[in-house]
Amino acid sequence: MLKRLLIVTTAVLFISISFAQTKQAITHESMWLMKRVGAPQVSPDGKWVVFNVTEPSYTESEQVSDLWIASTDGNIKPRRLTTGKGGEGGYQWSPDGKYLAFSTKREGDDAGQIYLLNVKEGGEAQRFTNLSTGASSPQWSPDGKSILFNSSVYPGAFTDSANKKIADDRKKIKYKARVYTSFPIRDWDHWREDKQTHIFIQSTEPNSTAKDILTNVSIVSKEGFSFGSAIWSHDGTEIIFSATTDLNTAAYQDPTTNLYKVSAKGGDATQLTSDGNDYGNAQMSSDGKYLLCYASANNNYKVYNINKLVRFDWPSMQNKTYLTPALDRPVNSYTEANGTIVMSVEDQGNDKLFSLPVSGGTLQLLSNNPIGCYNAASVSADGQTILCNYENASMPPEVVKISNNNHVFISNFNEEKLKTLDLPQPEVVWMTSSRGKKIRSLLVRPAGFDASKKYPLFVVFHGGPAGSWKDNWGYRWNYHLLASPGYVLVLTDYTGSTGYGDKFAQDIQYDPFKGPANEINEAAADVIKRYSFIDGTKQAGGGASYGGHLANWMQATTTHYKCLISHAGLVNSEAQYGTSDVMWGREVMNGGAPWTQNKVWKEQNPIRYAAKFKTPILVTVGEQDFRVPLNNSLENWAALQRMKVPSRLLVFPEENHWILRAENSRFWYSEVQAWLKKYLQ
Repeated sequence: MLKRLLIVTTAVLFISISFAQTKQAITHESMWLMKRVGAPQVSPDGKWVVFNVTEPSYTESEQVSDLWIASTDGNIKPRRLTTGKGGEGGYQWSPDGKYLAFSTKREGDDAGQIYLLNVKEGGEAQRFTNLSTGASSPQWSPDGKSILFNSSVYPGAFTDSANKKIADDRKKIKYKARVYTSFPIRDWDHWREDKQTHIFIQSTEPNSTAKDILTNVSIVSKEGFSFGSAIWSHDGTEIIFSATTDLNTAAYQDPTTNLYKVSAKGGDATQLTSDGNDYGNAQMSSDGKYLLCYASANNNYKVYNINKLVRFDWPSMQNKTYLTPALDRPVNSYTEANGTIVMSVEDQGNDKLFSLPVSGGTLQLLSNNPIGCYNAASVSADGQTILCNYENASMPPEVVKISNNNHVFISNFNEEKLKTLDLPQPEVVWMTSSRGKKIRSLLVRPAGFDASKKYPLFVVFHGGPAGSWKDNWGYRWNYHLLASPGYVLVLTDYTGSTGYGDKFAQDIQYDPFKGPANEINEAAADVIKRYSFIDGTKQAGGGASYGGHLANWMQATTTHYKCLISHAGLVNSEAQYGTSDVMWGREVMNGGAPWTQNKVWKEQNPIRYAAKFKTPILVTVGEQDFRVPLNNSLENWAALQRMKVPSRLLVFPEENHWILRAENSRFWYSEVQAWLKKYLQ
């Protein structure tokens, strides 16, 4: 009896161990409910790091987003710092490391406000601002005695009482109409209003009130004024900000963003840059000797211009110096401390972390890890402690500390869940196109991959076109979730993609669809030849935004795909030009306005080939999408129905260019998988 019991127990134990070691394919639920870790902010002394963590839910009211704190040496694990229904954003340490300032909307707030939390002594966060127009993006003054922040106000209303009066008066108007005199009139997912973002300063002394620093700034009254961002000068006496004054010219040129300064006490602003380049994301060097910022070429009739990191002497604004003159890659973000700049740079599908002396010199790679992406770096005041977000295609972002040319995890919120999932690391595949270009793709295998089997191929097109398929985690087109039913994915960075140099990104000009589509198809043919486990007779294609445009171009020009998926895709370039929230770049891309009817407009517009539409296609769109408005999907649908093409249309009334709501995302993925299954299996 004992022997039999031992055998049964051993068998049960073996089964339990085997089950525990069996990894599962990712599902929408396991993907969506991953905890989402935000950007880290290191305390000035380098001992602590704060970041936000969102705990998603399919019921929006049950979603939780709070601030967490951990020690940077890893000895004290992350713990929750705030609790509340409203998530916290723009969190910043005070210079002495005692307080955190952040924006949130809490019970009793009609709009988001700035709150202060005493980290050293504990207790509840206290509301700092009380503006009817709300407050966001707090920044401490160098001496810690004032806070700079943003608020959206009515033009000409420089007091809170004036803003309240205008808001109350407008509520009494019985008619409803939007009136415009210049372009643009819409932005992404909302109609533009006449409100402006202004910068305010409020003392941390008790009973202080906020002051609008732009009250006497003359450029604010210009029709094309649009605020960018602001920082304190090193001594706290001035505010440097970026702004556009010609946004109303966006229909026929690229508006230009320049840098300005204004006294922290008020007065008119002084323009600091005026050479025609675009400037933004300004930062002061920690010693106050330099002003750092991005600079990019503007109105040079190119479809893409790389961000370059620039240094000016401060306060003279002389000796403009490009700190990375030989770097032909975009800088995603940067920060400076104690004479060292730490920057994230996009390079061939990865975001890499580098350091550079503010005085100039050679870029130094901070991590030898060739996998994944590093972003949102934060550095202690002495420049010795560097933290950032790290992610890869098989892991959502976590907070890591850079140490000895590698990283150490400070947070591991999703570690246990990831251990249960089969998430094969994508393979990088290079090929030479028929045009002689080196083209990079990612190859993603499904969970439970067996090289002896045959798998259908799903060819996925990225948006942009100024974008790329990175080795990072995604929720809208998650590589592993798309592959999970048993598909191999190939994701190609066609001409126009970023991270391969300015010229590669710019070469898409005057060839918006044909050349990139050919490269995508050639890359698919290449992997079919290379890998015996791919069934080349079963291919599907799909993408979103510019990838949706390409899906519609494939519909117009090839029939070798068994089915297609087009989300937020244009089918008529001319209609897109006239209804999108941005238009000048489309004219630059095609070499003229639509009415010129040049070769590009005539030959690379999918709707002109509607007579050839044959491939079954799933068309999806958000009704609040003003980047690729609903009209394009409706026109596509009309042509498909007229040509009797098997097709299915999904319209999401609450969504914009992206499908962001939990249940909508789950439904969208289920429809995509059902569509692929119908034609590939």
